[in-house]
Amino acid sequence: DMTVCILGSPTAFLPILLEGGTRYPGAMVLCLSPSWASRVPSETSPGAWSLLLSRGVSFEAGGHSTLETFVPPRRANYVTGTFATGGTESDWVDKLARDLDCPTGGSVPLVHRLEDLLVTRWVLAARAGLPVPPTLAFVLGSRGDLPAEPVAPGMRLVQLEDPQGQERLVQEEVGAFLGATTMEPYSQVVVRPAGWRWHGTGTRSTHNKEEGAVVAQAVGAWLGRLQEEDSVLLEALVPTAHLPMPPPRSPAPRLPVALRICTLVCRSWGDRPHLCQVACGVGRAEAPVRHGAALPQGLDSSLQQWGVVAPDQRQALATRLQEAAEAAMAALLAIEAELSPQQRGGARARTDILGVDFLLACVDDTLELVALSANSQQCLETCLLAEAMGRAVGEPPGDLARLLAETLLHRAQCHLVEGKDILLIGAGGVSKSFVWEAARDYGLRIHLVESDPEHFAAGLVQTFLPYDSREHRRDEEHAEQVIELLRARGVRPHACLSYWDDCVVLAALVCQRLGLRGSPPAAIRVAKQKSRTHQHLQRCRQGRPPPAAFAVPCCRLQSHEDVDRAAGAVPFPAVAKLEFGAGAVGVRLVASAEQCHAHAARLWHDLRDDADHPGIGLGWGNAMLLMEYVPGTEHDVDLVLFEGRLLGAWVSDNGPTRLPAFLETAACLPSCLPADRQAQLVRAALQCCVACGLRDGVFNVELKLAPGGPRLLEINPRMGGFYLRDWIREVYGPDLLLAAVLVALGSPPVLPARPVPRVHLAGVMCLDSEHGAALGGGGGLAALRVLQSRGLVRLNRLFEETAGAGDYEEPCLSMACSGATRAEACLRLLALCQALGIDSPRYPVEHFLSHFK
Repeated sequence: DMTVCILGSPTAFLPILLEGGTRYPGAMVLCLSPSWASRVPSETSPGAWSLLLSRGVSFEAGGHSTLETFVPPRRANYVTGTFATGGTESDWVDKLARDLDCPTGGSVPLVHRLEDLLVTRWVLAARAGLPVPPTLAFVLGSRGDLPAEPVAPGMRLVQLEDPQGQERLVQEEVGAFLGATTMEPYSQVVVRPAGWRWHGTGTRSTHNKEEGAVVAQAVGAWLGRLQEEDSVLLEALVPTAHLPMPPPRSPAPRLPVALRICTLVCRSWGDRPHLCQVACGVGRAEAPVRHGAALPQGLDSSLQQWGVVAPDQRQALATRLQEAAEAAMAALLAIEAELSPQQRGGARARTDILGVDFLLACVDDTLELVALSANSQQCLETCLLAEAMGRAVGEPPGDLARLLAETLLHRAQCHLVEGKDILLIGAGGVSKSFVWEAARDYGLRIHLVESDPEHFAAGLVQTFLPYDSREHRRDEEHAEQVIELLRARGVRPHACLSYWDDCVVLAALVCQRLGLRGSPPAAIRVAKQKSRTHQHLQRCRQGRPPPAAFAVPCCRLQSHEDVDRAAGAVPFPAVAKLEFGAGAVGVRLVASAEQCHAHAARLWHDLRDDADHPGIGLGWGNAMLLMEYVPGTEHDVDLVLFEGRLLGAWVSDNGPTRLPAFLETAACLPSCLPADRQAQLVRAALQCCVACGLRDGVFNVELKLAPGGPRLLEINPRMGGFYLRDWIREVYGPDLLLAAVLVALGSPPVLPARPVPRVHLAGVMCLDSEHGAALGGGGGLAALRVLQSRGLVRLNRLFEETAGAGDYEEPCLSMACSGATRAEACLRLLALCQALGIDSPRYPVEHFLSHFK
């Protein structure tokens, strides 16, 4: 069972609980009393504790909630709650949530750091590089939560061993601060105590900059009352930018007002900060605009109210705000990662949701966002209030509750897979190297069955089981042998799956015999054999349109007599390819029966068994098929299915293939297609998979979008290969590998309900025959690796050595560039290819990329 536990008051979390109950019924549990939970020593993490719930309010679809008694108690997979200072529940919430063995979204120690204005302002300035109000801080001794010599733009720290008798030093520091060039634009200053005890109290005094003696006296008065972890801040009162505004409708004078911008950021997929919501507060300029003191309003209307009339200027400010808020969270998370488990409140405690407040200021006649502070819950409450107000006037529901519920559920699912025993059939080549790194990161125990006894993955897994299964026409026998191997080694897997095309049927057979979740072997066999896939779909006539609408006429070829028969049934031009092939090896466009005979003769001579070209399916034989050529653009659709339900789908575009072969040249993600055409591809892929009997798993479907709609090329009954898993993680966040493991464990993966691309990727395939000299001898590959280390290019090594030759060559490398737009990504990639010599008249990268429009 998955259990996301919220400790304490539900006020700030109720929309998240309701949304989570809809997305994953029963997983969200609210604990309102310390008597409802207990801590027991962890069985998996020495020194940590497991949180068990004996009672709780659970949330179901449709907003239904039930007070339940759990027998036996439910173990929490993720815990968060009311850690904010001053809450009536913070003491017992703190005691229950300390040092847990499951992910914990925050803790009292982390909240204390986050709500200490001095600490967060130093992080925002020094680590995030954000402008902050010029600040002079006085602290006692050397603070352990600050570096020994903190240096940050716009900030100065004065350490006092004893606050008594420091009047002269205080006067000198205050005088120097008030007279500094950084203070020239400002006329007023604020004196305030800082520290978690003072967060939200609003304690402060405002002074004119010229009143140096009065300011020093105010600082000195607070110094005498300092406690450990407290500080006294002297900061500039930064006014909200004053912009040209239309003449007032009334002759009454306008009062000066201030604008505070509240941003809520969450730790999203792949631990990346993601801006969830923005709300603004407006108040009098002479008093601080505090959370909860005024009703929130939207950013766009606030900017219009301030005189930012041009829509593109408002959009540019919104983009800058998103970048600043996400940079702030990234810096705060990086600092957290450097803390000890004791400082964090537990080894698994991390901040998952935080607020960052900004001010819109005017610096040198330009608008600038000034970072003010961070908080653990105030921005959350403000943004949820803004969404609730919008629904009252007919606005559609926002994404805030959904994004936060997905964050909590996703972290719980990551914990759910930790320590699980996964039987993996087939290691694959270097292109699957990411599997071993991901398994370590997710805490999976991999038991690998692999034909190559010298495979490099042997030392990277929990159990290595060498077994030669390359003759896949004997997979029934292989399945029995694999199960005997498992029994002999005492391995009892929780799940079994394969990412390697050759081994998907064997994995299905093992799953069936062990009673593990997976698609039936018969369904995998139908999908694995290309002609059988199309012939099966042609018999599926139910639906609007039926799956038969996506099938393409084709004939199986095992002899030259079959070629003659197929020539009478399949119109030319046609595509001839291996029945069980992979990587587009041996695929060719043929214009006549004579060309098909010649291609078949050559292929049957050159590719007879797995030793001739490992990894392309020759363990299943070298039968071919002839299928009708479909015009149009080529696309990949990667699907996640659970019990026949579509949980996630991603569409990517392929560039033009190099005819008469069909080797991939370029790709982009997200797709260039409009939403309705992408929807066509996803629906066609889903119907084809379900019609073949594929109901549980992660599948890759290759289609063409013809003038009359989608047409199926083939179904790969496993996770998408080459660069697809890496690209989908980069662009959208979710991990197909984790999704496949969760499905195999019987848990429907939580995926973005409305995926939004974070970036655009455009990539090109490199061939050893075309680019070997440029990449190897020319030093291009070394240069690319340097660029990759700087985040300027994405490389996916597909083969360590040359794979195939001549007509049977496969790409050796995928290289991609990112951009805020598709055009920007393509431009960067083209410039890189031209600089490295990848682009050439024989391999025209500019032509390949020109299709992505």
